[in-house]
Amino acid sequence: MRSVRTGSPLYRDQGVVLRTIKLGEADRIVTFVTQGRGKVRAVAKGVRKTKSRFGGRLEPMTHVSLLLYEGRELDVVTQAETLDHFRAVREDLDRVAKATSLLEAVDQVAQEGEANVRLYQMLVGALRALAAGDSPMMVAAFFWKLLSLEGAHPVLDVCAACGSDGPLEAFDLGEGGALCRDCRRGIPISSDALNVIRAILGGGLAAVLTLPAGPATHEVEHLAAHSLEQHLERRLRSLHVLDRS
Repeated sequence: MRSVRTGSPLYRDQGVVLRTIKLGEADRIVTFVTQGRGKVRAVAKGVRKTKSRFGGRLEPMTHVSLLLYEGRELDVVTQAETLDHFRAVREDLDRVAKATSLLEAVDQVAQEGEANVRLYQMLVGALRALAAGDSPMMVAAFFWKLLSLEGAHPVLDVCAACGSDGPLEAFDLGEGGALCRDCRRGIPISSDALNVIRAILGGGLAAVLTLPAGPATHEVEHLAAHSLEQHLERRLRSLHVLDRS
């Protein structure tokens, strides 16, 4: 349900295009995650015409400055200026696949009419980092950060079920996080993978993004995808593109 808004029907915001769908013969419905209003769905009129004034500025992944007109059901894009096109990502199929997973995850989490500045900032930051370098850990790290932002920050230093010091041998987000030998259920986890997750959520993200692909990073990646899908209670369609199993 759309929130009640007051004031001028014209408003400015910044956002990232999450997805688009065709509308009629020339228009598109564009879904953004914005800085000030959360998820916004708006009509971009004539965007599919060759001479559209929007050009390629309203394609998924583009970071844009917007002027929109508030409508009853859908807003209308009246101006769009590109802030970042993330060209380095678009020119690399592997990075496109990673970015697509980030966009889909944010699309599932963002709520219409509910500002979530941290979510917006996280996505812009992740896309910038992905443009700067193709880290094997980018998607997994983003998913763990997203879970924490959603209030599902996992217990990682003691058993989430009984509170013992371990050894911690399994992970189940539904149980709250890492589990000891006596309480274990869910997915087995190595101490190396646990340390990587601790670093992601404990201020060591920059170092994690420099890690090469290996058994621990693959384990963290698989567990991040599984945990986010468990939290969302749905599968993320884009993840099969990243499946390395």
